[in-house]
Amino acid sequence: MKKDIFIDNNIAKNFANPADKEYKKLIRWLLKFDNNIDFEQNAHLVLSQKIRNEYLESSSGAKSVSNIVVIVSKLIKQGRVNEFSNTEIKEFQQKYFSSKVKKQFKDFRLETNRDSNHIPIILKSDRKKALIIDKKFKEIVNNFPGFKAKAESKPKEEFYM
Repeated sequence: MKKDIFIDNNIAKNFANPADKEYKKLIRWLLKFDNNIDFEQNAHLVLSQKIRNEYLESSSGAKSVSNIVVIVSKLIKQGRVNEFSNTEIKEFQQKYFSSKVKKQFKDFRLETNRDSNHIPIILKSDRKKALIIDKKFKEIVNNFPGFKAKAESKPKEEFYM
């Protein structure tokens, strides 16, 4: 099982100039690559083209080595991404975004909310862990029927390690 994690853009856009020591630890964990351990025990990032586009929109101008775009590029080169296609996202939504689920999370507007495209990749990921600031988005991930996922709003080493 890959040590993967989804990082929402609201978290990632703070990577370029992190003031919080927990963000710095998370970035170090993502960037660290150890050839002496099982490959899957290295950090992996859960991605889709949609979240990559969000990262680019908000962070492409940052020049820091801790910029999320730089981190994604490095992880892709090292094969440390757990990436899902648009087709996989749509298939998941068709299967699991039933009218009952849409009604349960009606305040979030599953059909139109941009973040609803990220729910499938979190729930299909190996560890089903996510860092999300948005309370409603986090609530859906933590309470989606039939899945045991965990979303936190702040990086903590004991959560993502």
